[in-house]
Amino acid sequence: MKKNILLGICGGIASYKSCELVRLLIKEGFAVKVVMSPAATKFVTPLVFQNLSQNPVYLDMFDLSQADVGHISLTQWAHLCVIAPLTANTLSKIAGGVCDNLLTTVVCALAKNTKVLLAPAMNECMWKNPIIQENVAKLEKLKKYIVLTPPKGELACGIYGEGRMPEPQDIFRHIKSLLKK
Repeated sequence: MKKNILLGICGGIASYKSCELVRLLIKEGFAVKVVMSPAATKFVTPLVFQNLSQNPVYLDMFDLSQADVGHISLTQWAHLCVIAPLTANTLSKIAGGVCDNLLTTVVCALAKNTKVLLAPAMNECMWKNPIIQENVAKLEKLKKYIVLTPPKGELACGIYGEGRMPEPQDIFRHIKSLLKK
């Protein structure tokens, strides 16, 4: 049976890596639908993800061209939700139950047994901020959320530190592992 991956993409420079993740998933036979935060569209266009995923890209909770209630139909479709990259902003919104865009609303509406794999990507100071770490701990405690620790490396701001989005191949391995269970 083909597994359905709902890929959330947040507005960070690492969003270009999500293109490779979609390619890996499609090549392996997964079905992929992409939900982008408003800021994500500033880094990579929805058209790129539409072509790679072979599905429409979901951007707006109030899109009248959708015949169904988008955030509900997406949650019913998904076997697994992956957010890569996950920004500090969206991480904090999810931890606080804030539903102010399609991506955060979809995550909030997912069935209790649908896992969410989170691949944070942010500046090291943001990642190590005690508030962000509290939010990570809060999500991990729920067991529904699996947070991948960002590796160390050169960050977009030019410094070396912790905060890079895990490589697409590593995220892909986690996805395959989660769906075997």
